[in-house]
Amino acid sequence: MAMSLVQLGGQLTAQEAGLLTLGYAIAIVAFIRVGEKLLKRYGPRKPMMWGAIIVLIAVLLLMPTNWILSSYKITVIIVFTLFGLGLAFYATPSTDAALTSLPDDQVGSGSGIYKMASSLGASFGVAVSSTIFTMYSSDSTSTQWIEGVITYLGRQDNLAVREAAFFAFGFNLIVSIIAIISIALTIPKSQKLKK
Repeated sequence: MAMSLVQLGGQLTAQEAGLLTLGYAIAIVAFIRVGEKLLKRYGPRKPMMWGAIIVLIAVLLLMPTNWILSSYKITVIIVFTLFGLGLAFYATPSTDAALTSLPDDQVGSGSGIYKMASSLGASFGVAVSSTIFTMYSSDSTSTQWIEGVITYLGRQDNLAVREAAFFAFGFNLIVSIIAIISIALTIPKSQKLKK
């Protein structure tokens, strides 16, 4: 949604918008080993929780779509770096938590099921966010009530896109909260790691 917002609302090119995401790749590469070390030290629960909380903070930082583009671009750079950091903390511990309780002869099947569930979850998340964004951005009257609640700075000809992004990010915020709650409820506080 952030890329759609800066391209449609801020009139950035795809290349300019893509450059804002470089922190994501850099953070994943730089911190994936940290996620592994956190797994060894604390087990899967804490690093998964930390990763999900970092993503929640990143989504919160994306929500002020009322800012002017120059400030928002800096925020997007920071946010994508946080997304990469959150994923780096979350990826290895979540895989480990999903697969360690399986017998050795079922790890391959379990890995496939885990990857399929992960891909489906991401697909549904993108689909619902995109639907919300498209639904609200195509009809500027559907979100006019928020104009009295939030003051939009800068250009005013792109309000429908900015408001639509706000609601799409709101959905992502709810999903992030659900993820944190599900980690808290389903991942044991202490879990022996497979050696």
